[in-house]
Amino acid sequence: MRTIRAVAWKEIQVYFGTPIAYIVGLIFLVLTGIFFAIGVVPSENNPFPEASLSNFFQWSTTILILLAPALTMRLLAEEQKLGTIELLLTSPVRDWEIILGKYAASLTFLLAMLLLTLYYPLLLFIFADPDPGPIYSGYLGLVLYGAAALAIGMLTTTITSNQIVAGFVAMGIIAALSFVHFSSELLGGFSALLISEIGLQSHFEDFGRGVIDTKHIVYFLSVTAVFLFLAIRALEFRRWR
Repeated sequence: MRTIRAVAWKEIQVYFGTPIAYIVGLIFLVLTGIFFAIGVVPSENNPFPEASLSNFFQWSTTILILLAPALTMRLLAEEQKLGTIELLLTSPVRDWEIILGKYAASLTFLLAMLLLTLYYPLLLFIFADPDPGPIYSGYLGLVLYGAAALAIGMLTTTITSNQIVAGFVAMGIIAALSFVHFSSELLGGFSALLISEIGLQSHFEDFGRGVIDTKHIVYFLSVTAVFLFLAIRALEFRRWR
């Protein structure tokens, strides 16, 4: 654990010491702020908006499709491009410690971004009387969704030395897993059920409605674990190649 913390702390310092991370955070806050306002401010189409964060949660997952890869794409791809990966691999640090340390740093930054959005529910509690259940469960679902998205990004940044390629491949995988449930509408029977169960978005929707189902928690944790495991194996393959 000490080694993981050391790797994570080094990456956290890089995150908060580079403008890219702040740009990603600013984009996330601006976009989520816009969608939060759209959901709670009266308009012609919605003269009596509901005091909830459903619009914020719904669009935050879509935004994370773009921003999660931006947080992870440099973590190992940059090391490979600069040649410092060889120093890292020859140091007394295990492959799984490298992956988990860098992943923990990206997850910490994501949690920091989500922490800054807590003023949205604060505004609701000040000016309205929202149901707290969907807010709590929605944030839990968002953390789990983001954790899975970051794990996918960890795999892609491990298998390529090009940050742009790592980012776009991760984006494609996350988008495919997020929207695959739409294809289930074209099918029927067991195939539709199977495809629906694969999708990230279909497992997130209940969280936004205030439902915490163990099945969904296990799904997100499993996706996270599988992609981190694949990232560790990819790094091990590079070590022995």
